Formats: sequence, C-alpha cells, structure tokens
Amino acid sequence: MNTLPDTGCEEAESAVGARSRLRHTVLVRVLVVEDERRLAAAVKRGLEAEGFVVDLAHDGVNGLHMAREGGYDSVVLDIMLPGLSGYKICEQLRAERNWVPVLILSAKDGEYDQADGLDLGADDYLTKPFSYVVLAARLRALLRRGAVPRPAVLRAGDLSLDPAARVVRRGSVEVPLTPREFALLEYLLRRAGEVVPKAELLSHVWDAADEIADLNVVEVYVGYVRRKIDAPFGRHAVRTIRGAGYLVAADGG
Repeated sequence: MNTLPDTGCEEAESAVGARSRLRHTVLVRVLVVEDERRLAAAVKRGLEAEGFVVDLAHDGVNGLHMAREGGYDSVVLDIMLPGLSGYKICEQLRAERNWVPVLILSAKDGEYDQADGLDLGADDYLTKPFSYVVLAARLRALLRRGAVPRPAVLRAGDLSLDPAARVVRRGSVEVPLTPREFALLEYLLRRAGEVVPKAELLSHVWDAADEIADLNVVEVYVGYVRRKIDAPFGRHAVRTIRGAGYLVAADGG
C-alpha cells in the first residue's frame, strides 16, 4: 500500500539539520576564564554541546592576555581569579576600548557584586549554580547584540562620570553631586549627543512612589546639575531642547 510522506517529520528533520549545519559553519569562539579546573572543563563541554568553540584560561593574567589577543566573540569571566580579578580584567578591557561581550559567571550573588560587575563594563551577570541552557542562551543574546561600547567611565569631552566609584570630574576637578543629581547625569551621559525627553528621565531616575515626581522636578534637577558641572567652568554641556527634552553635548560643552 502506498503511503503519503510525513511532511511534518521532514520539516522537523530539516530544521534540526539546518541547526546542525549552522553550528558547524558559523564558529563562535568563546573564552572561559575560570580557575576551578573541573568547573571550567564542565563549562567547556556544556558550551561545546551547544555549538560554541571554547578556549580556557585558569588565571586572571592569562585570561586578560587571551581576551586581548584571541579575537573572541565573547568572554565568560569568573570574578575570584588568581593574579587578577575578573573585575580588573573587565575594567582593563573597557579602558582599552575593547568591547568584546563579557558575561560574568560567579558564585558572588550579592546585588552590589552584580552592580559592580555591570558598572565596570560587563554586559551580563549569571550566578552559580547555573543552567548550561540558560548560559548558552544568554551568550547567544549577547552575540545578537554585538560588541556594544560599554565603557567603565562615561565621558563627554573633559566631563567624566565613574559609575563604580561614584565620582564626577570636570577635567581633574572632582564635582560633588547628590545621588539624584548623579543618577540624572549618568542617564544623560549614557545617551550623550541624543535628546532625552523629560518623561523618560522621570521614569528612569525617579521612583514611581515618589510623590513629588513630576516633569517640573526634572527641570529643577537639571538646573542643579548645570550649576555644578557647567557654570563654574564656563561650559554649556547640559542643553535644553525646547519642546523635546535635554541633551548632554558629546564634546562636553
């Protein structure tokens, strides 16, 4: 008896075959910097099973060298490493304008640990214990995003803001800001050269529970920031774009 072909099965087999061919034709090179050798080997096996090509480094000094020179598509980085910490590796790469996507994989699960890693330039943070499926998915998400500039210190001309150290400088002069002023300037600097609407600043810098949080308070705090980072230095970095919002000049004013 003749039977009709099972097109659903054929399509599924075709899709599996396509993924298999993709894994073998598109080589994604990942550097894993992990001093626990058994864990490093397990991560290597897990990622290779997902189609990645994986190299290992077991200390911070070698990890930094390989990240600089190896032409990797992504770096998976532990924090507590002999020789040089993962924080320092990430900070150094960003200082050198190396924007390779970095995912920190660490047992340090405190909120400040994660904030420090992201502030120093990491693109993602995953805590141990972890799922290899999730790790691979997060790496693929970073690869889709590409090597996005994520400097450890935000700059616009001679105006700089260090999110980790919580320091703002105009040239060599440190400029003290309140936490709210700092958050406002940080958000504007991350969008330097772009117009940011008042409503966007309000939603990102002020807590929704703040009773005084309305568009007028944004204008007030922009004035505070101007008086500290611009007026004493004869600059005009923070600009009002009438009817649109605010802009920090990319050249620092």
